[in-house]
Amino acid sequence: MRAPLARVVVLVMAALGTGCTTLSLTIANVPALFAPVSRTANVPFGPGKRDRLDIYRPKNATGVLPVIVFWHGGGWTDGKKGFYRFVGAKLAQLGYVAILPNYRVYPEVRFPSFLDDAARSVAWVEQHAAEHGGDPHRIVLMGHSAGAHMAAMLAINHSYLTQAGADLHDIIGLIGLSGPYALAPNTQVLNTIFSAPYTTHDWQVIPYANSEVPPVLLIHGGADNLVWPSNSEDLARALRSHGVSVEVKIYPGKGHGDTVAGLSGLARGRAPTLQDVAQFLKALTARSDRQPRPSEEAQLAVVH
Repeated sequence: MRAPLARVVVLVMAALGTGCTTLSLTIANVPALFAPVSRTANVPFGPGKRDRLDIYRPKNATGVLPVIVFWHGGGWTDGKKGFYRFVGAKLAQLGYVAILPNYRVYPEVRFPSFLDDAARSVAWVEQHAAEHGGDPHRIVLMGHSAGAHMAAMLAINHSYLTQAGADLHDIIGLIGLSGPYALAPNTQVLNTIFSAPYTTHDWQVIPYANSEVPPVLLIHGGADNLVWPSNSEDLARALRSHGVSVEVKIYPGKGHGDTVAGLSGLARGRAPTLQDVAQFLKALTARSDRQPRPSEEAQLAVVH
């Protein structure tokens, strides 16, 4: 590697590791522009300006592929799907249909409106995934930071997907990167976003742990000083107490942005996220291939 390029890679890795800045994300997306995947951008899933999603799939893919829905972070005040093109491209290269939705953020909305947006995007995926080579009955919810909180809330607190008209049985897995599952607002902005008439019980994920949650992978940086690793450890403990299958990966010395940086071609050395996600998805989708859906189980019971 030439010296100037090596310096750029080091700078990108450092920037992604300390925080997902616009510049670092823009640079991280460069390899994704040349990835062997197809991208369909800005597909509407609703009437609002932020009701848009991007779809990534492997080029020349055949058959029906599992779907991964990924929500970006940004503290519910910032961020957009286009900054995470590297995530969509990498998931598609692994052999999945990846869907990255936008959602409304503060000050346009407060909790729980962005969760309503996320749930509506999942309902859209169930209705339209087949048009893009995806299996609407094998959907994995995934996110980073605030997006991980949202993915976990949808997978664990079933009220949001139910209200949006989505089928809970289509969700076969959850992947959370650096998520604040025991969210305790500690800034003026967060205390405005998460405020009355809602309470801690409403916006924390952990209180909703139950036995009907699909298999979970939680990844966190051990040196994350923005969202403490205990968020993942405590959620895992709560889910396991209900018999849910949970894998937890704590990366020693890694920060908040390292977990998502590990999905970038330029900064993959920051953390083994790609390897861990790939292994989890391979086992998860193979298992879901062999298991009939509840409706199919009922039909089999009638036949036999």
